[in-house]
Amino acid sequence: MGQQAADQIAFLQEARKALEELEILKDREKQLKIDEVKVGKTLDMEKKAAEDAVNSTIRKRRDAIGSSYDKEMDKAEERLKKARTKREKAKNQGMKERIAEETADLRSENRDLESQIRVLFKKKRVPGYCNSRWYYALFLPRWFGEFFTFLVTVLVCFAAIPYGSYLLIPDRKQVYLVGIYVLTIVIFGGIYVWISNRTKARHMETLKEGRVMRDHIRSNKKKIRLITKSIQKDKNEKQYNLEKYDDEIAQAEQEIHKIGNQKQDAMNTFEQVTKAIISDEILTGFKPKLDELSAGYRDIKKAINEVEDEIKEKNLMVTDRYAGYLGREYMNPIKIGELVELLRSGKASNLNEAMQAAREAKDV
Repeated sequence: MGQQAADQIAFLQEARKALEELEILKDREKQLKIDEVKVGKTLDMEKKAAEDAVNSTIRKRRDAIGSSYDKEMDKAEERLKKARTKREKAKNQGMKERIAEETADLRSENRDLESQIRVLFKKKRVPGYCNSRWYYALFLPRWFGEFFTFLVTVLVCFAAIPYGSYLLIPDRKQVYLVGIYVLTIVIFGGIYVWISNRTKARHMETLKEGRVMRDHIRSNKKKIRLITKSIQKDKNEKQYNLEKYDDEIAQAEQEIHKIGNQKQDAMNTFEQVTKAIISDEILTGFKPKLDELSAGYRDIKKAINEVEDEIKEKNLMVTDRYAGYLGREYMNPIKIGELVELLRSGKASNLNEAMQAAREAKDV
């Protein structure tokens, strides 16, 4: 083996060593980037755990404060509700007593008139059923309500009952309907005429006296309703002695307002002061591990930067020294080893012959 071949073998060995060092650096870079991702994920998870711990604790403490004040607020509102209910009951009772007092004369007069009607009808031997709203509506109507009762009774007796009876017949025929209406007129009309003859014809004067007294009762009832509505609409509540209930309501409302202000103050203090203290306490527990992970992550990033710089320098050096002689095809430690063997074995006397022989062997 000549001196030229020996020199070229030394050159190739240097190139192979440089390329192997470059591969080692690239492998280290790859491993460092894997470690970067791994440590980065662990760091992010730890930061998330710390953040979640802070948020969870703050939320629980905030809810605990709010819940405590809300319970007291509920109690105060319940007392307010009970006080208002008691006041309303006392007011209603006072209104009832006032209505009873202011309508006592009218109610007493109505009881007297009702008693007079019963005595009069009994004395004149008028049937008891004549002393009823239904009787006066059918036989001596005067007011709208009585005429309405009369109309409804007529419709029921001479329309609803006969037609309803007709619908109950399985084999319905027109003649049956006519017959039912005739029978209905005879029955109800006969009853109406019989009652009228038995009462109006015999006791008209007494019935008229009863009519006058019933009208008086009706007038008194109307007055009672007007007085009742007037009392219910009256805004002056002093006469019902509700002061103690108003004081109780005012105290409950003041307590609710006070609790609301205290809750707001407590929440403000929590948000402005306590929240930061809780956060610091929790983060202090996570700090050692976070610092350790952060330091490790920084070291990995630094190492990556250093390796990248070494790779860059090594690439430039390899390209500058060896690429021009070997070309991209043989910038590989294994292929360089093949060239070295060709030179050592004497199959090639120089680098060009070795590369040519390698190509021919590949083609074969």
